[in-house]
Amino acid sequence: MNRPIDIVIADKSNLVLAGLRQLFSEDGRFRVVATVSDGEQFLQVSEDESFDVGVVGWVMPHLDGRDVLARLRDRQSTAAIVVYTGILDADVPRQVMALGGAAFCSKRESPERLIEIVAAVAQGQMVFPRLDVRALYNDPFDQLTEREMQLLSALAQGSTNGQIAKHLGISLNTVKFHLKNLYEKLRVQNRTGAVALYVGNQVRMR
Repeated sequence: MNRPIDIVIADKSNLVLAGLRQLFSEDGRFRVVATVSDGEQFLQVSEDESFDVGVVGWVMPHLDGRDVLARLRDRQSTAAIVVYTGILDADVPRQVMALGGAAFCSKRESPERLIEIVAAVAQGQMVFPRLDVRALYNDPFDQLTEREMQLLSALAQGSTNGQIAKHLGISLNTVKFHLKNLYEKLRVQNRTGAVALYVGNQVRMR
C-alpha cells in the first residue's frame, strides 16, 4: 500500500484517544481519519468515511466492540477491525475472531506492538493470540444476526411479540419467524430459555 493507511479509532477514554492519535500521527504510514468515544459514533463514521482499519475498544458506551463487529458483519464492511482492550478475559479474542475481527491487541502490549498489528492488518493479515479454533463456534450468540439480537434484548425486557413488532416496524408473523430461528440457534424451546441464556451471557461479558 503506497498511500497512508487510513484509520479510525474508538475508545471510551479520551486519554487513550489522544495518545493513539498522537502515536499514529507521528508515523508516516498512517493517517487518522477520526477518533470517537463510542460504538455508535464509530458506525456513523464507517457510513460517512472510507478507511482501511478501525481500532476499537471492547467496552464502550452505547455500542460495545461486540456490537460494532456484529453490525459491520451484517453490513459486509470492508474495513478491518483491530480490537484494542484492557479486558483480560481470554475468551474475548475468540469472540473477536468469530465475529469477523482482523486482530486482537491487549493494552498490556507496548504501543509499538499495536502499530505493528495495524500495519499487518492493513496488508491483509490476521493477528491473534494462540486460540483453540475448535471453540470458535461453540458460542451460539456469535451466530445471531443484528435483528435476532434486537429481538433477544426485547425479550429480556419483557416485551410481547406485538410490542416487538410495533417497536421494530415489522409484522407479527415476521417476529414469529425470527423467534423461531433464534430459538433454534440458541438450542432452546421458548423465550424463557432464550432470556435465561441472554442474561447469563450478559453477566459473563461484564
